[in-house]
Amino acid sequence: MNPEEQQEILKLRALNVTPKQIARKLGLKASEVTAFIKEQAEQTARAKAQTGELPPIDKCLADTRCAKRLLFEDSDSLQNEIGGLGLVLVARTTGYNRYSVCTYLLDYWCLGLKDTIGPRDFNSNKYLEFVQNSYMNFPQGYQEITLEQAQAIVFGAIDYAKSLGFSPHRDFEQSRTHLGEWNGESQLKFGRAGRPFYISGPYDNFQRVISTLEKTVGVGNFDYFGGFEV
Repeated sequence: MNPEEQQEILKLRALNVTPKQIARKLGLKASEVTAFIKEQAEQTARAKAQTGELPPIDKCLADTRCAKRLLFEDSDSLQNEIGGLGLVLVARTTGYNRYSVCTYLLDYWCLGLKDTIGPRDFNSNKYLEFVQNSYMNFPQGYQEITLEQAQAIVFGAIDYAKSLGFSPHRDFEQSRTHLGEWNGESQLKFGRAGRPFYISGPYDNFQRVISTLEKTVGVGNFDYFGGFEV
């Protein structure tokens, strides 16, 4: 494979031409083209890692109900709210058919970041499988959003929870960088009907959460469901 063919491969690949199509066009073996593309992708990823630059975004996702509620304030979504849990997924391309993925489980009504996973590295098949498994408990499915929207949801929910006295999940420092830099100006509306609404989870310290809310926003200024009367 000569330098002219290599340049042509890179040009065609930038146009999203598949390795098999490139091979047929240039009269090369598909395996040769695939190996060259993979090597170039890995070299690019290594160079970016050395400079501290994050890999490019492949896609950002949010469960549909969360996206409608926070990003679009859909009236039907607001009327039929049954809980304030949402899941944001951010995937970055780290090489040829290689991806690094983080997820952020959010209580955007009260507690902020409840759980986070990643970064985890996957090939294309495992990546798609991970996405499907991540959203299997969200009956409305998921939709693609922008990185800026993902940042506004995650960082905004965390900041809202901090204003109520709650810290993000302890693993957030591991997945925080994956989101990239954020300007800290989320305009999204958190809470339910303008108030914190705490729904008790199986692993929560109910009494501690209620006590924290009483201190930060005052008795009668929040709603809750579950646990026991205080």
